[in-house]
Amino acid sequence: MKKIFVSIFVLAAAMPVVAQETYENAKIATEDLNGTARYVGMGGAMDALGADISTIGSNPAGIGLFRKSSVSTSFGFNSQEDAKDFAGSNKTRMSFDQIGFVLSMRTGESSYTNFAFNYHKSRNFGFILSAADNLPVFTDYDGNKFTASQNKLTYEKAKNGLLYDGMDSKGWPNIDKPFASCNQLDDMYTRNLNFDTDDNAWYYDEASAYTLNRNHKGYIGEYDFNLSGNVNDRFYWGLTVGVHGVHYKHYGEYKESLDGFNILVNDDREISGTGFDIKGGIIIRPIEESPFRFGLSVATPTFYNLTTENSTSILISGNSPTVVSNSESLDYKLWTPWKFGLSLGHTVGQMLALGAGFEYADYGSLDTRYGTGRYYDYWTDTYRENSRSDSEMNRHTEQTLKGVYTLKLGAELKPIPEMAVRLGYNYVSPMYNEDGFKDGTIQSEGSYYSSATDFTNWKGTNRITCGLGYQFGDLNLAFAYQYSTQKGEFMPFMSYVEGDHFDVQNPENNICDPVEVKNNRHQVLFTVGYTF
Repeated sequence: MKKIFVSIFVLAAAMPVVAQETYENAKIATEDLNGTARYVGMGGAMDALGADISTIGSNPAGIGLFRKSSVSTSFGFNSQEDAKDFAGSNKTRMSFDQIGFVLSMRTGESSYTNFAFNYHKSRNFGFILSAADNLPVFTDYDGNKFTASQNKLTYEKAKNGLLYDGMDSKGWPNIDKPFASCNQLDDMYTRNLNFDTDDNAWYYDEASAYTLNRNHKGYIGEYDFNLSGNVNDRFYWGLTVGVHGVHYKHYGEYKESLDGFNILVNDDREISGTGFDIKGGIIIRPIEESPFRFGLSVATPTFYNLTTENSTSILISGNSPTVVSNSESLDYKLWTPWKFGLSLGHTVGQMLALGAGFEYADYGSLDTRYGTGRYYDYWTDTYRENSRSDSEMNRHTEQTLKGVYTLKLGAELKPIPEMAVRLGYNYVSPMYNEDGFKDGTIQSEGSYYSSATDFTNWKGTNRITCGLGYQFGDLNLAFAYQYSTQKGEFMPFMSYVEGDHFDVQNPENNICDPVEVKNNRHQVLFTVGYTF
């Protein structure tokens, strides 16, 4: 952590289209392991094996291995382990996960051209986050005790001139001219908690503990359209155009215990919008006498146009309770990273199928963008929005997020022709750098529109899967179970350090300890398919 000075700001009010913050964007950019029960049961390791509708989004060439037309749909349940029900949300929820079809057309003795459509839930936001801790107590050189707090963070930013452009005629903070680093909490704290209008002085109240509960819900639905082919049963190709619909909401309550009273922050946020991407892939069977094959795939960034809306309020309890609130809405753009994949597949007779896959995406290259004006596109006869990268927020993203690889391993055994037993393993490496933090002082309008100071640096994700399948003539039934486990380090606010190093005896420092949180989930998935 470091003390950050900001010398140049652009007023947020002058920017109707701005960029969002790194940790919020990371939620939108990632994906879950989801699709058909066969795909999930094998850990997603079907990109080179193909002939499953869910490969439409990972390696589109997998659709080229279909030799018959088919239709399928999937649904199930998701449950968060050890979660506490909060804000009317249940930790176990039903989910509609997939529906799609493939039309297969023979174009030669052993060649096919296929068209496919598939909808699947690429991201399930359902998650209840709970964290609580005593704030650490420090002693300065004079023996005085002090703690860290969210309202002290506002005090530190104010002391270093990061909130407002000077004072007004009364000597009070010029709240009509906030800098970009003055977020909604800073503004409400200033008006009601951190500035003494009698003495014209900044101050903060010592805190002792905090609790946070936040209910996340919603999903990203992906609609994929695919054209693929099979050339002499040796070379398979595919191209997919995807449309993504974002539906995200969260409601959180952050409570901080201060000397003689409490602060309760209620944060209600919604992110919605659409995006599109293009995915391409090939699968090659290099040896005619062998079923072994390998696949290569690439996906463009998903180009999102998003809207975020929030309503935030603060209840200050005590002898004279005070409630203040604020709400904001903005449009912004987000471009996710390129994604690259390598996969292997092999079958042994009609009894055993083995798959492996590796994907890589550099999330440090997430591009948050803001609008710079509209222009007329003569080709489409529509008005379009120009945009530009938010260089300050992107610099923070590059320092906070990193390249992520996904390892997929799967096996399918058929003890009898009609029955399949499946096992899989899926690992996603950590996205966050260990020293990453939500920096509320950077020179970006994304900071201004932030309504929460907490963040979690999640570690790697381990997924263990299994499944069963049974075929009744042209009817296919499948079941899958997925257990996903992930740990993270939660912080209620960034640590603000006065000077060049951590000195726990410096009362101007605002240092908080991380709290371990978990996201362990169970998924049960059913798929019904029909081949014709």
